[in-house]
Amino acid sequence: MASHPPFGITVCGIEELGGHAALGATHVLSILDPDYPVPEAFGQYGEHARLERRFHDIIDPMPGMILPSPADVDAVLSFGRLLQAEAAAMLLVHCHAGVSRSTASMVLILAQAMPHVSAAEIIGTVYGIREKAWPNLRLLEMGDARLGRGGSLVEAAFGLYRLQLERRPQIADFMLGEGRGREVAGGRVSPPLRL
Repeated sequence: MASHPPFGITVCGIEELGGHAALGATHVLSILDPDYPVPEAFGQYGEHARLERRFHDIIDPMPGMILPSPADVDAVLSFGRLLQAEAAAMLLVHCHAGVSRSTASMVLILAQAMPHVSAAEIIGTVYGIREKAWPNLRLLEMGDARLGRGGSLVEAAFGLYRLQLERRPQIADFMLGEGRGREVAGGRVSPPLRL
């Protein structure tokens, strides 16, 4: 990628947080299920700014579950703006598995920080640091609208879904079972993301 993020970035799941304690993260975006306890691994981290958001990893309403909201997207973007004011910022974003909510949030933060970089490059950057990335479509749809990207982040995500479906065909059944049919359908009709 020709344009590099203006701050350090990494994505992980809860089980990997302990292994990232020495990373020197200055900013941590922590995305958790509503009733999940705060991970103990943060006790090993040095001083850092941390934003915690709580919602389920869903893209459409499901009984008893909390959708990502516009307020969540606004909070993520506001947190992202803090990074741009610091010279040596290092951002760690995590969710439960480091696959969906976290990668979508990282895409939005990078899209905001690099408005002249294409959506495909931004999605490719996130894929480059997290090969199993499958960004949450609802977060991308709301964030794309907030950032005035004209649907390009969603289109690039469909390309990534297609790439993942080609490389890991079994993921389709899992995502369909999780109520993520819109993502699978978009991926099936899109050309794969060119890396």
